[in-house]
Amino acid sequence: MTSPQGFLGFWETTGSAKTFTHPLDPELLDAYVPRGARVLDYGCGYGRLTAELAGLGYREVRGVDVSAALIARGRREHPGLDLMRWAGFPLPFGAGSFDAALLFAVLTCVPGDAEQTAITGELGRLVRPGGVLYLSDVPLQGDALNQERYARFAERYGTYGVFETPDGGVFRHHAPERLRALVRAAGFSVVAERTGRVGTLDGRTAERLQLIARREGPAAPGAGGGTAPASG
Repeated sequence: MTSPQGFLGFWETTGSAKTFTHPLDPELLDAYVPRGARVLDYGCGYGRLTAELAGLGYREVRGVDVSAALIARGRREHPGLDLMRWAGFPLPFGAGSFDAALLFAVLTCVPGDAEQTAITGELGRLVRPGGVLYLSDVPLQGDALNQERYARFAERYGTYGVFETPDGGVFRHHAPERLRALVRAAGFSVVAERTGRVGTLDGRTAERLQLIARREGPAAPGAGGGTAPASG
């Protein structure tokens, strides 16, 4: 759930005790990611979704996060999971090592353009051609609280949508086209979208945008992959 550079202190201290609430959509996952897929949960935090994937029957799942505190917590809470702390890029995996990658509420924790591009670009390297990126994140919100803090912090961070929380976190909400553009630039084509409301770290709710994006290029012969359409 954290950025590979900067703002890491929050996730090694206050943030490492948070209860993450951004949920997996099992129906959407099942439509595009078969149980036998090699799955990377990037920005896995304490392994909440990694554990959920394992519980759903995904046999080859690996979680990676840059926060030592979050990975340590994950190893305590889920001792059977394959969780790894890695603080930069490239990750220690070969190109095309995974059939699918999850990027759940990660970009919202990474305020910088360059860092976001680095994350999605690395996932473009790691997901095989024909494989899937399942991204879920928080778009710009229309309520008064968020609109006020977007405006208040825009000059400080140079980006509308970045804001601070009273406990020291720095987060970013995105124009939906920003999220789509990031995955396209990394070599993916968006094949499905779904919206809904989710809980936030501060106990509120927010709109979310889920994207299913397929890695461009020819799939390996015999490679698996769901193709069923998802509802909007």
